[in-house]
Amino acid sequence: MPLAIEPAGHNWAGSYHYRAAGAARPRSLAALQEAVVGSDRVKALGSRHSFSDIADSDGLLLDLSSMPTQIDIDSASKTVVVPGSLRYGDVASYVNARGWALRNLASLPHISVAGSIATGTHGSGDQHGVLGTSVAALDIVTAAGELVHLARGDRDFDGAVVSLGALGIVTNVTLDIEPTFDIWQRVYAGPSFDVLVDDFDSISASGYSVSIFTDWRGNAAQSSWVKSRTSDGAAAGSLLGTGMTAQIHMIDGQPEENTTPQLGLPGPWHERLPHFRLGFTPSAGDEIQSEYLLAREQAGSSIEAMRSIAHRLADTLLISEIRTVARDDLWLSPASGRDTIALHFTWRRDPEALARLLPAVEDLLLPLGARPHWGKVFVTSSLRSLYPSFDDFRALTSRIDPNGKFRNTFMDRVGL
Repeated sequence: MPLAIEPAGHNWAGSYHYRAAGAARPRSLAALQEAVVGSDRVKALGSRHSFSDIADSDGLLLDLSSMPTQIDIDSASKTVVVPGSLRYGDVASYVNARGWALRNLASLPHISVAGSIATGTHGSGDQHGVLGTSVAALDIVTAAGELVHLARGDRDFDGAVVSLGALGIVTNVTLDIEPTFDIWQRVYAGPSFDVLVDDFDSISASGYSVSIFTDWRGNAAQSSWVKSRTSDGAAAGSLLGTGMTAQIHMIDGQPEENTTPQLGLPGPWHERLPHFRLGFTPSAGDEIQSEYLLAREQAGSSIEAMRSIAHRLADTLLISEIRTVARDDLWLSPASGRDTIALHFTWRRDPEALARLLPAVEDLLLPLGARPHWGKVFVTSSLRSLYPSFDDFRALTSRIDPNGKFRNTFMDRVGL
């Protein structure tokens, strides 16, 4: 029976409306394979959290949310096999209830596993890579409808993890797991920008995961969110500023109950590592996001660069977040080959103002080697020089998908 076609709709924040002819919801692997084979152009939809046309299609979109949701834990290999369409928060709750944990999570648990991995999404922490570094294997439906299994160490694996959906439809993802652990979170007012620049390494190492929130104005950041394993002791609070005594939201006017507990009360890893609680509105909701990732040694230069245009950002910026990411070997990962500092921007939903503003941001950050986050809004299309394996990935897509079934306007624009 042919799949019913629904309107394609829009992304999570309502800031991007898909151009695809429609969306279908396969309920089985066989139905998914049939839909792929029968389409000239097709793309998978995850949690719709990308802010650009990266997940759009010139043909059909496949919404995998009605696919089977079986999760399989293998205690011997310390891995879990999960459907790619599941949200990280749902996977985290499942494995935690059985005594296991994922190494790290992104800021919000509402995002799908496959979509997050494919776009190079990450959390924070000097020792933590992008979410894709925890991938042990992928199951992918190719353009011919075949189900291919790729495991860590296989020929194409490092190119297939952060793949922008260009190689096929990811059905299952095998993730590394470890024994469950507790985290506490404390929030500090500060630090000053002078301290942040001069002692960046000490600040970023002050917890298992550290995030600095700022609007770039004045002499100090608004807040530092430090998440530490309960076995690791207290954070280096003297550098971070005064400890907060009440729960806060990083965006003015947003309800603090949407955020995870911050006052030092220990709790399960999956209820502390994200900034936002599953089941509550993450971030501002009605927003646009951008992010630029640079080599860690550019921390001071990139921070000072953004401070120099703080006055231009003020009317459009809701908040920025500074995080760190460990280097990896995944071809299109924003942390490929280098330890990384990430500058994230949450903007008011004003596309016209952002179109005027982003060139100024990129004029400062791109000369420092900034790589835009694949799933967020950016202007530049000159990305080839930023990724040593860029041409390798182009060759991989040509070999795996020679007729361009999974290509789209986004890939054409960025030269992949």
